[in-house]
Amino acid sequence: MIMTNGKIARLRDILRTQLWPLPALAVVVSVVLGGALPALDAVVDRQLPEGLAVLLFGGGPEAARSVLQAIAGSLITVTSLTFSLTVVTLQLASSQFSPRLLRTFTSDRFVHATLALFMATFAFALAVLRSVRTETSGSPSFVPELSITIAYVLAIASIMGLVLFLAHLTREIRVETMMRRVTVETRNSMDRVFPPDRPAATAEPTVGAGSIRIRCSHSGFLTVVDKKALLHAAIEAGAVIRVDRTPGSSLIEGTPFATAWPLAPGATLDSDASGQLREMVNSAVETDVERTNVQDMGFGFRQLADVAARALSPGTNDPTTAVHVLGHLSALLCRLVGRSPGHELLRDDAGNVRAVLSQPSFADLLDLSIGQARLYGVSDPAVAERLVCLLQEVSYCDSKDHYRNEIHEQLERLREAIGAGSYLRAEQSRLLKLADDAGYWVHH
Repeated sequence: MIMTNGKIARLRDILRTQLWPLPALAVVVSVVLGGALPALDAVVDRQLPEGLAVLLFGGGPEAARSVLQAIAGSLITVTSLTFSLTVVTLQLASSQFSPRLLRTFTSDRFVHATLALFMATFAFALAVLRSVRTETSGSPSFVPELSITIAYVLAIASIMGLVLFLAHLTREIRVETMMRRVTVETRNSMDRVFPPDRPAATAEPTVGAGSIRIRCSHSGFLTVVDKKALLHAAIEAGAVIRVDRTPGSSLIEGTPFATAWPLAPGATLDSDASGQLREMVNSAVETDVERTNVQDMGFGFRQLADVAARALSPGTNDPTTAVHVLGHLSALLCRLVGRSPGHELLRDDAGNVRAVLSQPSFADLLDLSIGQARLYGVSDPAVAERLVCLLQEVSYCDSKDHYRNEIHEQLERLREAIGAGSYLRAEQSRLLKLADDAGYWVHH
């Protein structure tokens, strides 16, 4: 089966967000080296320069076994501790901030590298231990000095790795660090989905006569739409396809998620062509049990908005965190106004629109960013003020006034919520004055 671009991107994301691939690879490499290096030891042990030989392990077989057993025993304990700390961190992030932040931790390359180092040291020590031999009547003793020295160096590196891992973990569980990482991932997603040179979304073609609805063949979150495969399916069927659901939407098996109609006016899609088209469209769509950042532009905004909503819940009551989250959302929205969000049109070689991919508009992402914060946090003056400042900052960056109406609509909703809030009279007047000032900048 040929791996298309969409499937490759999905595979990369799976490998990036799983804890096991790098440690598993490290174990395999260590076992291979643990079997090959003792053979090299047998060849070069007597040929090493004296200055180098004094740096290698100099004990006998019993001492070699003791060292390797101590390294293997201690490393499996340290590895268990590291896994335990990682799980505790994941539980903390899930319960205190948002379950959707777990992907942020599981994609941490430092955690991957630390676990790989511990597992590699353990596997290497065990593999080398097999080659240590005591003297018998049939064969002389053998101590792989170079291999044991490498195992010792790996053990020292693992000790340093544990110290660095603990320091890294205490930094990673800070909300500021998590917000920064989510922001960086969302910026990268924005560069993939809405690159700077992406043309502005134009009017999509209207659904023609003889249209059919395409039902989903499997349930899950829509993660990836393979553009080349979708365009190929449309050309093969002589049709125009519109994917009605945006990446990140929940698809249910048996329910329609796309629409197709003949390209040529007056033409029809026969039953055989319709059945083949349904299969090709479903094969061009990837679903998963959770949302990802591959093509889901709204996922990063949702992660940040969830943290703000959790911080504003009565059980947490942390408006300062919500204010910090709104700062990150403002930075993302200010970057977004320089792009061209919205649906994407795929054309064939003749320039005909053959597929329409749904993507969130600026209005969708703006409402996603501030809707819940306005609902749950407008009663706090600091949160209400930051919401006003967010809209003002976005209007500053929208130098070409592409999204003036969307910003004005959100500002009116916020002004109405402030007017209905239970503030002190002076506080309410101050916030309304800020909203009026922001409205001036939106219109000018």
